[in-house]
Amino acid sequence: LRRRAVEATCAYDLPGYAIGGLAVGETKSLLYDIAELVAGLLPADRPRYLMGVGKPQDLVEAVARGVDLFDCVMPTRNARNGQVFTADGPLTITHARFARDAAPLDGECACLACRRFSRAYLRHLFVARELLAYRLLSLHNVTFYLSLMGTMRGAVAAGAFGAFRSRFLDRYGVESVGGSDPTASDPASAGTEA
Repeated sequence: LRRRAVEATCAYDLPGYAIGGLAVGETKSLLYDIAELVAGLLPADRPRYLMGVGKPQDLVEAVARGVDLFDCVMPTRNARNGQVFTADGPLTITHARFARDAAPLDGECACLACRRFSRAYLRHLFVARELLAYRLLSLHNVTFYLSLMGTMRGAVAAGAFGAFRSRFLDRYGVESVGGSDPTASDPASAGTEA
């Protein structure tokens, strides 16, 4: 059905193509396999957009499979629920361990929340239900995602995406699921724009 859908959609010669109906409860392996199948069938010279997929590791794995664009509510929705994304994986700011933590959310992040406020203060704002907490955590998460996408774009352009993928997944604390060997394939050679 996916192959037939791609064939029928490509007959319209559109400026870009969306891949939908994923991230709705299937396994990671199946999500990645279907994304890879469909992205591989779509024209390589047009943007390939994966709808509603948004965990950082999923973005990295999807780019490795030929996807160029994403959208998801995850950065802001998770921020409103106290979860922030960092280079070392997600953290939940409401945890008691952050009550006296003077560190920024992510020492490598240049957002206002990381430059000006400690984890302890952001936790206090969140626990007190101060609206500023939701704004700052959302700002951080969106900044993190923009930085991640920019870094991936640079790695693709440099022909170094496989090495970036391995480093990111290792540091983020997740393993690559299914698909090709992260060091064997590089989206730059597949024509992806990330």
